[in-house]
Amino acid sequence: MKIALDPTPFHHSHALLEFPRLAADLGYKWLQLTPHADFIPFFNHPKADDELVQAFKTACTDAGVGVASVLPVLRWSGPDEDAREAAVRYWKRAIQITVELGVETMNTEFSGRPELAEESERAFYRSMEELVPIIEREGIRVLIDPHPDDFVEDGLAALRVIRGINSKNVGFVYVASHTFHYGNSPLEIMRAAGDKLGLVHVSDTMNHHASHGLRYITNPPGNAVRVHQHLKMGDGDVNWPEFFGGLREIGFLDRPDTVMVSSVFAEDETADETAIYQRETMTDAIASTGRSAPEKS
Repeated sequence: MKIALDPTPFHHSHALLEFPRLAADLGYKWLQLTPHADFIPFFNHPKADDELVQAFKTACTDAGVGVASVLPVLRWSGPDEDAREAAVRYWKRAIQITVELGVETMNTEFSGRPELAEESERAFYRSMEELVPIIEREGIRVLIDPHPDDFVEDGLAALRVIRGINSKNVGFVYVASHTFHYGNSPLEIMRAAGDKLGLVHVSDTMNHHASHGLRYITNPPGNAVRVHQHLKMGDGDVNWPEFFGGLREIGFLDRPDTVMVSSVFAEDETADETAIYQRETMTDAIASTGRSAPEKS
């Protein structure tokens, strides 16, 4: 398993080509390449040309850091058809960039709209019909997170959508900070995902269902928002023994092709210290997790 740094907290303090050296200085051997204005931005066409891709690859080699995964976020589930068609074109270039970097894993989100779930699912499968042959031909894995406010948000429901693609090259992402939007059943989801779970994001969050729904409040009451945080481990309500125990049980921690990403976004003021804390805490949790199956709390 690769332990990687998500450099999002450093996007405003470091240039793109500085990320590999930064990761190395913080003790990481792997980096997740997240949406960046100079490379693959949110929702729009990738901005990296072959020269920049090669420069980033060289920076990684010089720093002794590898790219564990590439994360584009594009509107491939529409439901607007023009946006969906554009997203498929952008995906093709993102796949090409990933292959040029020598990376075998991409992770992303379902996108779409929850209030237009049926239309969004149709658009998603339409995109996959065009992209899966390319994904399979290039030999990469595309792993998908049912992000809060996507057309599918529940973890088990998302696995059914992924199963419907009928490709071994498409799998699941578990983001710990999305646990309480997934249905708060990490062990059940991990067991159902099995080998389809290829990447996890490690950060904490508050349980918005706690305190009879008043853990945090938005106004006006009943508005359609999805609130969560990406806190450092221990600052929220995620059940970490269950999380790491589930990963141990399904063999995730022992596979060479899996990725564990530190993805804390709420601690920019202490980003260096937080990245180190995350790496050390994840490593300790992995080492202390027994090999027996965890009990559901």
